[in-house]
This record gives sequence, structure tokens and C-alpha cells, in this order.
Amino acid sequence: MIGILALVFAGLAALLHVYIFVLESVRWTQPKTWKIFGIADQQAADVTKPMAYNQGFYNLFLAVGAAIGIVFWVVNGIGDVAGRTLLIFSLGSMLAAALVLVTSGKKYLRPASIQGTLPLIGLILAIFA
Repeated sequence: MIGILALVFAGLAALLHVYIFVLESVRWTQPKTWKIFGIADQQAADVTKPMAYNQGFYNLFLAVGAAIGIVFWVVNGIGDVAGRTLLIFSLGSMLAAALVLVTSGKKYLRPASIQGTLPLIGLILAIFA
């Protein structure tokens, strides 16, 4: 049961990071998106677009790592070392990124909580599964 919950939370974390990728790398200059990230205006969104584009791909790569770990775990079973290791590494990296975001200032506590809660739960469950 713990293994299944770990996979569910890992999958949700991966989906969240794909969504963040879409926001940062695909929709960054759309007003609805840059307002989510506290960007003041279209000019600022245009200036920060290359940084956001790059950052979005980091989120995508973390999601892909988690997804591959999930697939290996499901196909080869809970004892699969490769799947479990990749899943724990990906979730740990997602959590670490959220912790780094917290160090950027108090205004980032909420986004970091959103970004880090699912990976934290998935990581703990994956470790104890």
C-alpha cells in the first residue's frame, strides 16, 4: 500500500513539474502566466524569458526522471533498484529545488510549499515502501 501511495504522489509531483515547465517554457510571456510569477509587466516578462525557458526545462527533466522511475518500479516491482533510485533522486531534487526557493525570500514560501509538498510526501513514502 505504501508503494502505491509513493507512486501516486510521485506521479502527481511529476505532473506538477510538467505544468511548471509549460508555464515557464511555453507560456511565460502571456499576462496570465507572468502574473502568477509576480512579473511586473510584459517588458519584464520578455527580458526574463530566456531564464524562464531554461528553468522550465529543469522542471521537465525532473518530471521525466520521476516518470521513468515510476515506470521501472511498476514494471519491475517495488524491489527494482534502478526505478527506486531514480524515483528517490528525482523527488529529492524536486524537494531540494523547493528548499532553494525558500532561501530566496519570504515571498517564495507559498510557491516553494506548492512545489515541494508532493515530492516530500512521495520521497518519504518511496523510502519506506
